[in-house]
Amino acid sequence: MSMNRKEVWSWMFYDFGNSAFATTIMVAVLPVFYKTVAAKNLEEGLALSYWGYTQSAALFIVAVLAPFLGAIADYSGSKKKMLLSLAFMGILASCALALVSEGNYIMASLLTIVGTVGFSGANVFYDAFLPEIAPKDKIDQISSKGFGFGYVGGGILLVINMLMISKWDLFFSSKTAATQVTFITVGLWWLVFTLPLLRNVKERKPAMETYPGNIVLIGLGRIRHTFRDIRKYKILLTFLIAYWLYNDGISTIMKMATIYGSSIGIGTNDLILALVITQFIGIPCTFFIGWIAGKIGPKQTLTMILVVYTFIVCFGYFMTTALHFYLLAAVVGLVQGGAQALSRSIFSSMIPANKHAEFFGFYNISGKLAAIVGPFVFALTNQLFHSERIGILSLILFFVMGMFLLSRIDIDKGRRDVEEAL
Repeated sequence: MSMNRKEVWSWMFYDFGNSAFATTIMVAVLPVFYKTVAAKNLEEGLALSYWGYTQSAALFIVAVLAPFLGAIADYSGSKKKMLLSLAFMGILASCALALVSEGNYIMASLLTIVGTVGFSGANVFYDAFLPEIAPKDKIDQISSKGFGFGYVGGGILLVINMLMISKWDLFFSSKTAATQVTFITVGLWWLVFTLPLLRNVKERKPAMETYPGNIVLIGLGRIRHTFRDIRKYKILLTFLIAYWLYNDGISTIMKMATIYGSSIGIGTNDLILALVITQFIGIPCTFFIGWIAGKIGPKQTLTMILVVYTFIVCFGYFMTTALHFYLLAAVVGLVQGGAQALSRSIFSSMIPANKHAEFFGFYNISGKLAAIVGPFVFALTNQLFHSERIGILSLILFFVMGMFLLSRIDIDKGRRDVEEAL
C-alpha cells in the first residue's frame, strides 16, 4: 500500500482542529466555568458531582451510537459524510456554550452532552480512516503523529484562550464574557482545520454484502454480525477489555482534573496554565513514545505508561498546592498522548479488512463505556463521602486490572489470527 502524504497530513489536520474541543471544553476551561458560573448557585460538592454525571451521560449516548454508526458507515461507504455531520454538530454546540449564563447549569450540561456526542462520534470515523491511509508498517508512527499534531493544535488555541481569560480586561467587559468567547473560538478552530480532510481525504467504498430493508435495518444487521464476528478474535477481545479498564482511569483523570483542582483550592489561571504545560510536553513525548514502541514493542511501552499513571493517581490523592498540580500535569503530558496513540494502533493492527469502521465502533464503545464508569464513580463517591480524594484513589484498580489483562495478550498472534481468518 502506497502512502499519499497529502491525505495523511489532511487527516492529521482534523486532529489539530478538533483537539481544541478536548483541551478547552472537555478538560481546561468549561469544567471551571461550569462550577463557578453555570452551577454557581449549587453547593460546591453538587457542582462537581453534576459535572461527573454530565460526562457519564454524554459518553453513554456515544457508546450506544458508536457501533451502530460504524456499521452503517462500513456498509454505505459514508465514513466521511458521517464524520463531517457529527463534527458540525460538535462545532455548533461549542459555539452555543457562549450563550450559557450564570446559574444555567442545565443548558451547560445539555450542550456539553451534544458537543461530546459530536466530537466522540466523529472520532469513530476519523479513527477508521487510519488503516486505509497508512501502510501497515507505518500505522504506529502515523497514529502517534496524529495525536502529537493534535497536541499542537489543542495547545496553541488553549494558550490563546488562557490569555483571553487572564487578560480579559484588555478586550472584554468581564472574565465571564471572555470565557464565553473562548467557546466560540473552539468551534471556529475545529471548523477551519476540518476543511483539509473534507477536500483531500478520499472515501473508500469496499464491496460489502447486501442486506434487505432500509439503512436502519442494515445498521442493526451489521451490529449483530459484528457481535458474532468479534468473538472469533479472542486476543482482540481481551485487549478491548484491558483498554476498557485502563482507559476508564485515563479518561476520568482528563475530565475531572480541573474541577477536582478547583475544588481543593487551586486557582483558575494555575489550572489552565498547568494544562497548557501538559499539551506542550505531550507534543515531543507522543512522538518519542512512538519511537520507543518501535524499539521495544507497543505492549511493553503501553505497560510502562500504565505504571506511570498508577503513580499519578497516588500522588493526586496527596495533592494540596498549585505546584503539585503543575508537577502532575507535566507527568501526564509525558504519557497521555502515547497511551492513546498506542492503544489505537494496537487495535488497528488486529482488525480484519473491510470492517474498519465497524470494529472501530466497538473500539469506541469500549472506550466510552469505560469513560462512563469513572466520572460516575468519582461523582457518586464525592456525594456519598464528601471526599474528592477517595474518588481519585479508586482509579488505581482500573490501571492494575488493565495491566494484568495486557500482560496476557500476544499482539503478534492476534495479528496472525486475523490474517488466518480471512
